[in-house]
Amino acid sequence: MTARCIMVLGTTSGAGKSWLATALCRYYARQGLKVAPFKAQNMSNNARVARCAGGVGEMGSAQYFQALAAKAEPDVRMNPVLLKPERDTHSQVVLMGQVNQALSNLPWRDRSAQVWPVIAQALDELRGENDVLVIEGAGSPAEINLSSSDIVNMRVALHCQAACLLVTDIDRGGSFAHLYGTWALLPAPERGLIKGFVLNKFRGDAALLAPAPQMLQDLTTIPTVATLPMWRNHGLPEEDGMLDWRRAAGRTPGVKTVAIITYPRISNLDEFQPLASVPGIRLVWVHSSAQLAGLEPADWIILPGSKHTSGDLAWLRAQALDAPICQHARQGGAVLGICGGLQMLGEALIDPHAVEAIALGNAPGLGILPLVTVFAEAKTVRHTRARFLPVCVQADTTLCQPWLALQGIDVQGYEIRHGQTQQHQGLANAGDLAQPALPLALGWLNDRGNVLGVYLHGLFENPAVMAALFGVQTASLDTVFEGLADFITRHFDDGVLDSLIR
Repeated sequence: MTARCIMVLGTTSGAGKSWLATALCRYYARQGLKVAPFKAQNMSNNARVARCAGGVGEMGSAQYFQALAAKAEPDVRMNPVLLKPERDTHSQVVLMGQVNQALSNLPWRDRSAQVWPVIAQALDELRGENDVLVIEGAGSPAEINLSSSDIVNMRVALHCQAACLLVTDIDRGGSFAHLYGTWALLPAPERGLIKGFVLNKFRGDAALLAPAPQMLQDLTTIPTVATLPMWRNHGLPEEDGMLDWRRAAGRTPGVKTVAIITYPRISNLDEFQPLASVPGIRLVWVHSSAQLAGLEPADWIILPGSKHTSGDLAWLRAQALDAPICQHARQGGAVLGICGGLQMLGEALIDPHAVEAIALGNAPGLGILPLVTVFAEAKTVRHTRARFLPVCVQADTTLCQPWLALQGIDVQGYEIRHGQTQQHQGLANAGDLAQPALPLALGWLNDRGNVLGVYLHGLFENPAVMAALFGVQTASLDTVFEGLADFITRHFDDGVLDSLIR
């Protein structure tokens, strides 16, 4: 097989590339074609566990979901380079699913020559194994300061002669200028690959757009092939979806307020998408103590995963969020820590191998759970299945104890971590113990039953968990993918999607 390649480019970040690529994967897959996604390089701390040569590795969450939409097994070749930001000026480089420290230490532009052969090989292998490849670009293809070292946009498009769609977020304004400016900055061979413009997130009467689409076509020869209406609740996690959820939370008051602490290196935020669709839940992303205080109070506080636990814990203290979180737990409020959040809930972080470069090799935690975390050199990356253990906690009707509903429930998820957590021996000797909530040191519960820490990502993606905690049945991912494909079928011009692969 030699796959026909479709590429989704954007005029800006957040234009809708990931969402549209996912919809295209399902559109072509349900025609009986063998389909795979591809993104040469993704910068995100949202990662999933996927197949790689010799075992499992990490890939970007967006391509993971695109693979599922394509009815394909997620494979790290679909995202050969993943950059996981640890600081404003430094990212960990994951190459073909595995951390590559040598590349992580190289300057940005110096990496391109080394990783392009790997990218090209992964792309060609997938082309040889599939009928259709749906490729996602990054940012804008017209970043002329980066064009000489490009490995993710037009270099990929030229390599496989992809039929390209250029999508823009019309809700931001200036979309026709964005489309024309992007097209005008591309060299002629690259312009020739663009087959259609897509207006995304449109609100209002599409007839009012005239005569702009025709004027744009007169200038560029490129037709506008789709005007996609604003659709906020399609159910798919987005790369930058946190901002959208924050706006939605402010507009739709709910019965229960779930506050997710938004530190700078938050990771795997996509795992909270199921919460955003639960009736009666107000999901709020909290970044200051004043904001947390204004929630009157939050019913739940969640400490999510972190790419740099010690750095994000220091940020949390600098924002004066540590005291209200601890007070919430002491007063019996529900607290959940996931992965890095679990580590923060403990007494101490110990970093003997300078994995996180903690000053003096250790740092104090929040002290909410009597645990200690040691960062290992080797990273744990795996799929995990487990069953919540029975627990015995104080019977106190003044406490919020939602986690007790999870006892006996089978769950599956994934782990991506350096930390290894266990009971703090000194506190254990004094009788201060955390109860195991999951086997193999995957989860812990305090003796009052209101604070839970787990290493398992993807908790809310388990239907049994959502039913136990909220009494709701959430839409399956497959239903979401089908809805995306139906949506673009309705809103693309007739015949366009099929013409792209002819």
